[in-house]
Amino acid sequence: MHGLGNDFMVIDAINQSVDLTSAQVQSLADRHRGVGFDQLLLVEAPTTAAADFRYRIYNADGGEVGQCGNGARCLMRFVHDRGLTDKPELQVETQSGLLQLVLEADGQVTVDMGEPRLAPADVPFDAEEFAQTYPLEVDSEVLEISTLSLGNPHAITVVDVIESAPVARLGPLIESHPRFPQRVNAGFMQLIDPEHIRLRVYERGAGETQACGSGACAAVVAGRLRDQLAPRVNVSLKGGDLVVKWAGEGYPVYMTGPATLVYRGQIDL
Repeated sequence: MHGLGNDFMVIDAINQSVDLTSAQVQSLADRHRGVGFDQLLLVEAPTTAAADFRYRIYNADGGEVGQCGNGARCLMRFVHDRGLTDKPELQVETQSGLLQLVLEADGQVTVDMGEPRLAPADVPFDAEEFAQTYPLEVDSEVLEISTLSLGNPHAITVVDVIESAPVARLGPLIESHPRFPQRVNAGFMQLIDPEHIRLRVYERGAGETQACGSGACAAVVAGRLRDQLAPRVNVSLKGGDLVVKWAGEGYPVYMTGPATLVYRGQIDL
C-alpha cells in the first residue's frame, strides 16, 4: 500500500502468527531482492479493551518506531478491505498510545494524531527548556530548527526553495545529530502562504520518502508556533497533498489524506 507514495508492506498478523527479526525486515525492505518499502506495518489484535487493533511499525532498517501517519491511513483502508471491521471510526493501539481514525465518505482517512509534545525531554532533544526555535550546528553551519514529537521525533527547518533544499546532504546529519539521542525525522519546509506549505522529509531509518504524514503534521505545528501558518494548512509533498488542522496548544492535530492498495501477495519466510 502507499499513502502519497510513502509505501508500506502491510501484514495481517491477526489471522496468522508473525514474528519477524530485524534482519528479516531489512531483507524484505530491499527493493531489488525483497518486496521493497519504506515501512513494514503489522496489524495485530489489541492488548487493551479500549482499542480495536494494535498497529506496529518497522522502518526499512529493521527498527521499530512508535508512529507513522501515512501508515495509519493505510491501516484503516487495510482492515476494511480485508473485512476485519466495518466500523468507520477506530481506536488503534500504537507504541506511542492510542490513535483515532475516521474513514471519510470519499474514501480518505482522517487521523487524530494527538497533541504535539513540545518539551525537549519528550522529543527527546538535548536542550534545557522549550523554545519556538533552537540553533543546531550541522556541517559547519548553524540551522534554526523547531523540534517536537507526535509519537516520533521531528526537526523542522525552513528553506527558501524546496527543490534545491539540501535534503540529501543535511538530512542524514540532522537525523543522527548527537542532540537527538533516538535520532530524528528531518523536515525541510517552504512557506507558500499561511494556508499552504511545501515539504520534504528525510525519515529516520528510511531516508527521504515521497510523503511523511507525521512530518506534515510536525511542520504545521512548527509553523503555527512561529505565527506563520493558519489553523488549516494544505501540505504539498513529493507524492501529493495532505490537509493538516491544528487549533493550537492543548488541541490534537488532525491529518486527512488518501491511502491506496497497490497489490496483494504471499511470501514464504
